[in-house]
Amino acid sequence: MHFKHPEILYFLFLLIVPILVHLFQLRRFKTSYFTNVRFLKELAIQTRKSSKIKKRLLLATRLLLLTCVIIAFAQPFFEAKDSKNATNEMYIVLDNSFSMQAKGKKGELLKRAVQELLENTPENTQFSLLTNTENYWNTDIKASKSGLQNLNYSATPFELSSILAKIKAHKSAYKKDIVIITDAVGLAEKDVKNIDFEEKPYFIIPEAEQKNNVSIDSVYINQTLENFYEIGVSLSAYGDDFSPISTALYNQNKLIAKTIINFDAKKKKINFTIPKEAFHGYVSIEDNGLTYDNKLYFSISKNKKTNVISIGEPEKNNFLSRIYTPAEFNYNNYSISSLDYNSLEKQNTIILNELIEIPQALQTTLKAFVSKGGNLVIIPSEKTSVSNFNSFLGNFGKIQFNYLKTESKLITKINFDHPLFSGVFENKITNFQYPKTNSSFAVSSPYPAVLSYEDQSPFVTEIQSSVSGITIFSAPINSVNSNFQQSPLIVPLFYKIAQNNQKTGVNALTIGNNQPYFVDVLLTKDAILEVKGTEDSFIPIQQILNNKVKLTFNDFPETAGNYSIFDKKEWVENLSFNYKRTESDLSQVNTNVVSDFKTADTISTIFNTLQTERTDSQIWKWFVIFALLFLALEMAIIKFVK
Repeated sequence: MHFKHPEILYFLFLLIVPILVHLFQLRRFKTSYFTNVRFLKELAIQTRKSSKIKKRLLLATRLLLLTCVIIAFAQPFFEAKDSKNATNEMYIVLDNSFSMQAKGKKGELLKRAVQELLENTPENTQFSLLTNTENYWNTDIKASKSGLQNLNYSATPFELSSILAKIKAHKSAYKKDIVIITDAVGLAEKDVKNIDFEEKPYFIIPEAEQKNNVSIDSVYINQTLENFYEIGVSLSAYGDDFSPISTALYNQNKLIAKTIINFDAKKKKINFTIPKEAFHGYVSIEDNGLTYDNKLYFSISKNKKTNVISIGEPEKNNFLSRIYTPAEFNYNNYSISSLDYNSLEKQNTIILNELIEIPQALQTTLKAFVSKGGNLVIIPSEKTSVSNFNSFLGNFGKIQFNYLKTESKLITKINFDHPLFSGVFENKITNFQYPKTNSSFAVSSPYPAVLSYEDQSPFVTEIQSSVSGITIFSAPINSVNSNFQQSPLIVPLFYKIAQNNQKTGVNALTIGNNQPYFVDVLLTKDAILEVKGTEDSFIPIQQILNNKVKLTFNDFPETAGNYSIFDKKEWVENLSFNYKRTESDLSQVNTNVVSDFKTADTISTIFNTLQTERTDSQIWKWFVIFALLFLALEMAIIKFVK
């Protein structure tokens, strides 16, 4: 037992006062007996004995009364089990990612967690609240009530490690209690490995009852016809036993197609046919799972001709003019001696076909061209300077040419999963007429091959960046060295190489990917592009590059949807943004990583536990009660004991 004011215990010396009074009252006197009272002797002896007992009882009760009063003023208490952490600061981490849209026993997980915080957090408790996107430092439940009630689902995935790093960086003289409320979808070992166990983290993991969910993963142009686009839509089903799901296609909020999907497999693809013109809309489904992944917004720009030039001897580039037809491409060929360098920056794709060397001036121009989103194709000559080409390729990646092999090899393997062959083949072809080359360079490359030889060495490799592609052939494809020009593979390969994915095909950007976007617009020095949606707008980071503008969106916009780029009030082009689909699979709940930490079902359980373990047991009230009881006992003794 401990005392809050132990100095008051010195007043226990006052107990000697009633003892002295008692001794004074018990002084002995000489007794003389008279004849007329002799018969009362026996009665007097009995009365004196009763008086002594009464006085001793009164002394005991008074001593106990005074002792209880003094001890009560000293305020005794039993120290709490965890009193050393009573001054800890509290941090509440609330996961507001899209997976918290899942429904538990009492509704959506996030809304239920917010309600519990509002109902069960003591008003006098100071804490800091951190979500995926918002931080409320050193607040209380009254001050943070409005923020909690208006808390929206965040496009930013729940990254516990980064939130804990913020807490750790928040300097404080006290230890920290951390309460983490998350459904644990996608929670990994790396997220908790740096948690300090001394900071007593608590996990509250609400469980979803409905774990079935269907997600729209992507939209792409499956096939381009003369007057129509065949749009492919990829969907994923997570869970079991799905009912048929309605799927609809909207252009400018106008319904243009609708169908029903039966999920007989986890992955499903459906097709829509739309007119070959600009599109600015979305695909939508209706399911009983999460809602954030039920729409995928996308845009298709007005069909523009792609600018392509080849640099090399004209007779070796004739096959390209048959691929890049005037209906879809602006194609030109230049020899190295007649090349107009000023025209290069206006191109979408540049093909270097069997150059022996790449001049330094051309290398500098091409490096800038690729950095601005241009596609580059390199086809070597048998006389190519390996050192010259390797020096140039070093600007883009780790691919290098080695020695020339003069042996015939068959091209036997197609990488059907490579983006260059996306939507080209309906089925994987295993038996086709293999093209060959008579001589080829040995190439060292860490990048996946697009086409490979029978010995697994690469024939075509692509270095992919966020904005461009550098495609490298390992052998000349002229009619003397190869029959590749007669192969059915050449048309889809060169067609896809020439396409700039940002300008043709489907435009569907992902929020938070930080992928640069290039806009073909000529701006003045002080002009600024603005991105506008139906409800909000923002100005992205931008860099003017001659006749293009490089845009970087970072974590904007906050809301998925269809947007447009404006130069002041003049429309430039359409964009579409979507949320990441990283939390669509609700079966990714990983509670094993928190097995070493304390867990609770509700926030009230944690508050009650902390209060019980850290609050001292005050017992001075009991001594006040005892003092009152002894006072009542004293009065009873005086009144009833004779």
